[in-house]
Amino acid sequence: MFNNSIILITGGTGSFGKKYTQILLEKYKPMKIIIFSRDELKQFEMQQIFNDPCMRYFIGDVRDLARVEEAMEGVDYVIHAAAMKQVPAAEYNPMECIKTNIYGAENIIKASIKNNVKRVIALSTDKAANPINLYGATKLASDKLFVSANNMVGGKEIRFSVVRYGNVIGSRGSVVPFFQKLIAEGATELPITHVDMTRFTITLRAGVEFVLKNFERMQGGEIFIPKIPSMYVTELAKAMAPNLNHKIVGIRPGEKLHEIMCPADDSHLTLEFDDHYVICPSIQFNHEVNFMKNPLGEVSKGVEQGHEYNSGTNTEWLQHEEFLQMVDDVDFS
Repeated sequence: MFNNSIILITGGTGSFGKKYTQILLEKYKPMKIIIFSRDELKQFEMQQIFNDPCMRYFIGDVRDLARVEEAMEGVDYVIHAAAMKQVPAAEYNPMECIKTNIYGAENIIKASIKNNVKRVIALSTDKAANPINLYGATKLASDKLFVSANNMVGGKEIRFSVVRYGNVIGSRGSVVPFFQKLIAEGATELPITHVDMTRFTITLRAGVEFVLKNFERMQGGEIFIPKIPSMYVTELAKAMAPNLNHKIVGIRPGEKLHEIMCPADDSHLTLEFDDHYVICPSIQFNHEVNFMKNPLGEVSKGVEQGHEYNSGTNTEWLQHEEFLQMVDDVDFS
């Protein structure tokens, strides 16, 4: 699918963008991979690692429609990973978060349609499900924009979908490298926000491969959610440092006790496949879509009314050995 294609990754110098680039170069022979981001230092550092002839590095901001349109000329596939993600920073600078996460999403949609892109996948977050902070609220708005964009395409073949997942081991926002740092520095205890707190767990590689697969599955308008294991944060800490005590520091502002990826209020729109869920759009598109069966021939079933995919009530739980194996497989450099 990606051989001889042009792929653009917004926010491409982040954890996801770098892993996505690595896997694309491992598995395919793209014509171009365009990294679109606003930090020239991070681009320079990434260029030292990914310097294949197909690589292109564009300085730009998703808030700047004209620059996004320039970068997207001739592009076949777009992965929209650029976002303002830090919850406290978003609370303190709300309009800056809105400009990047909502207006930026609108610019990606406009530029994609104008340049006849084939497929666009936007990355979402568990925080967009029943949001309690500004970051989650802006990502929910972004999700809605990408879903509804399928009604703006007219007769064009372009389609938009969303991928949502939770805690990514190896990303900058993960607690794992933070705990590793404390352990390496000789800490005598690890900070725990709440003894009952749970999180969905996925590696960067698994997240990237899920996104890649969804380019083949997508028909436009879906929110894809992977079925992944949960883990208590206390168990995560015990696995990493069995002999260290825990210090309860309290839930941080804007943080949830459990993650939700499929809200109960969306259960009438939620379909269950073997290894993932799909939240169908609540609006009717110009083109008819049978979301029960995807282009790969995978067949789904509806979930029960009130079904919620919640890290605290998950049926799959990660054991210490499995978690440590996931950590060993991650490159934290």
